[in-house]
Amino acid sequence: MIGWLGKKRRKAEGDAAIVFDSARKKTGGRTRNRVIMTMVVFFSIYATIAGRLVYLGMLDPEAAAGPESRVTASRPDIVDRYGEVLATDIKTASLFAEPRRIVDADEAIEKLTTVLPDLDVEQTYNKLKSGTGFVWLKRQLTPKQQAEIMALGIPGIAFRTEKRRFYPAGETTSHIIGLTNVDNKGISGLEKYIDDQGLADLQASGLAVAKDLKPVRLSIDLRVQHIVRSEIVAALEKYRAIAAGAVVLDVRTGEVLAMGSVPDFDPNNPFNALQQDRLNRMSAGLYEMGSTIKSFTTSMALDSGKVTLQSTFDASKPIKIGGQTIRDFRGKGRVLSVPEVFIYSSNIGSAREAEAVGVEAHREFLRRMGLLDRMQTELPEVAKPTEPKVWKRVHSITAAFGHGFSTTPLQTAVGAAALMNGGKLLPPTFLIRTQEEANAIGKQVVKSQTVEDMKYLYRLNAEEGGGKRGTVPGYRVGGKTGTAEKVVNGRYSKEKNFNAFVAAFPMEDPKYLVLTIIDEPKMEGSTRSATAGLTAAPMASNIIRRSAPLLGVKPEFGQEGEATLASYP
Repeated sequence: MIGWLGKKRRKAEGDAAIVFDSARKKTGGRTRNRVIMTMVVFFSIYATIAGRLVYLGMLDPEAAAGPESRVTASRPDIVDRYGEVLATDIKTASLFAEPRRIVDADEAIEKLTTVLPDLDVEQTYNKLKSGTGFVWLKRQLTPKQQAEIMALGIPGIAFRTEKRRFYPAGETTSHIIGLTNVDNKGISGLEKYIDDQGLADLQASGLAVAKDLKPVRLSIDLRVQHIVRSEIVAALEKYRAIAAGAVVLDVRTGEVLAMGSVPDFDPNNPFNALQQDRLNRMSAGLYEMGSTIKSFTTSMALDSGKVTLQSTFDASKPIKIGGQTIRDFRGKGRVLSVPEVFIYSSNIGSAREAEAVGVEAHREFLRRMGLLDRMQTELPEVAKPTEPKVWKRVHSITAAFGHGFSTTPLQTAVGAAALMNGGKLLPPTFLIRTQEEANAIGKQVVKSQTVEDMKYLYRLNAEEGGGKRGTVPGYRVGGKTGTAEKVVNGRYSKEKNFNAFVAAFPMEDPKYLVLTIIDEPKMEGSTRSATAGLTAAPMASNIIRRSAPLLGVKPEFGQEGEATLASYP
């Protein structure tokens, strides 16, 4: 009995041992699983952190600072034809706040206004009390402002480095280069053009990396650009005008070497850039260009084959049409030859030239010369010319001497360049263009003989006509003046003129063309309006005298080849 009980006890103890061992094994397995799972979780966390750190370490420190939406994108440098920098990115500090960390909004604003007196107090207070995580307070501070704000020690106020645009030439190139906004996006001029060509898409995709952006090279010669601006500023002051401008073109390629319009603005501080009088008048201003249009009237008549340099027109009496009377400013009261019509700037003679061609052919010729359609160029600020909806005889007659339709000064210069370069109309460009590229896109608009005739007439006008004050000794300049009475309250005013002068040089083989404008100039020492021969022509003369040596045109002081009335065929 005892033996049997012993066996039972030993069997129970064995069974218990087996159960305990099995339980121990199960418990140990679950523990190991929990340990492994815990290790996996921690490994994943640390791997994620390590991966994030590696990623952030590979980023540009500036680009990684602050919210991605607030990163200002890089832009390419803009340089002139010789590599002089016209626009570039620089680093600047911008002030932001973290409203949740602001202890006392009133105190913070009180301190900030000691450095930033123009800070909008109400708007800033609302921002600081908004409870959000990030708000801008002031973009693009000066280093001095940044240092002074840092010294204030305001909790919840900090800075981040951004990029902003800097324009070394300032006002000199403002109307050409244009502007960017606080986010470094182009909003006018060539800056906007560059964005529209794909830079904006690169910026949006985060691919606009500074080191990968090649400089944009313009056709502008900064040396000539400085000359142009200094001369138009001087003329604005001398003649007490409301505006002035000029452009220098390479007639062989259509490249704009320089262009300016004043009043202008400082692109580094463009507080007045949107004021109406800061308009770029050369490409965005529409004007009746006056007698400069007679260049096209005469060339049209010659190119038609119905008129030659030997042709004559009766300018002895005024023309009466549609309730208007067409007179000459200083008429000769006789029959005039074509060269005389041009150098005496006869309105009557020009009207007769237009009548010889016909109304529809006249309109077609002006359109062919690019004067009636919106100009195609890189500059966004381009105005669309205006003209009568239906042309009648009266419209053709007045258009013959530059009244009744409006176009831009730059378009006038481009059309005149075609009369000097062999007869090819070239769209103006602010980018480098080779002669081969120009030849490929140039459109033949007049015959080569017409060009030779117009070169003769331009030089003749500079020698014996109204362009005398536009000449420069040694450079054989030729050109045409234009004095247009401005329309005031629906009527032409004798008190306000818009003056222009178009000039080409050297006339034996024209390479460059200069067009100057001046709006409402006054006679020196008088309130009377001044003519183009006294104002716009000297402007062009000064620009040519100063820039011709820089453009590689050598002066020649011999008298051979001078044009006179007695020498025309």
